[in-house]
Amino acid sequence: MADVVLLFHISHASRDEAPPSHLDEYGDPLCDGQAGDEPKILGVYSSAAIAQARIESARTLPGFKDEPDCFQVASYTLDKDEWTEGFVLLS
Repeated sequence: MADVVLLFHISHASRDEAPPSHLDEYGDPLCDGQAGDEPKILGVYSSAAIAQARIESARTLPGFKDEPDCFQVASYTLDKDEWTEGFVLLS
């Protein structure tokens, strides 16, 4: 099966910190949709190296340069279910 790499950037609604630091203990960006954070898919790539090159170029662009560490790379296998069970809404 073929793998693809998705590249996301998360724009955070709260700007309490300068520069924004919205990372978890592993260095991955946090995303709180209820707080107004907005994830964006920048692209789907054939390798992590190509996604990383895109991160480097995007870091210089308006919107992305304000939160240069809020990119996330995720690898997925084509034609494979990722979410195989139901979900629960938290209120």
